[in-house]
Amino acid sequence: MEFNEKLQELRKSKGLTQEELAELFGVSCTAVSKWEKGNTLPDVLMLCAIADWFGITTDALLGRKKELKKLVVIAGE
Repeated sequence: MEFNEKLQELRKSKGLTQEELAELFGVSCTAVSKWEKGNTLPDVLMLCAIADWFGITTDALLGRKKELKKLVVIAGE
C-alpha cells in the first residue's frame, strides 16, 4: 500500500474528513487532497508529524517493506 492509500485509510479509520485532517496539521484541504490522490507528498517533517499522530512509523506510513535493499555507491560515477 502506498502513502496516498495509507493516509486515506488512516484518516477514514479515525472518522476524519480531509478538511479536519488539514486543520489538525495546519495545511490546506487542497494539500491533503493532493496527498491522497498521490499527486504530491508532504515534506519530511510533516511526514513525521502525521506518523506520530496516527501512532505508526514513517516506514509504515510510506508503505516501506521490511526487506532492506542495499544501496551501492560506486566511487567516481
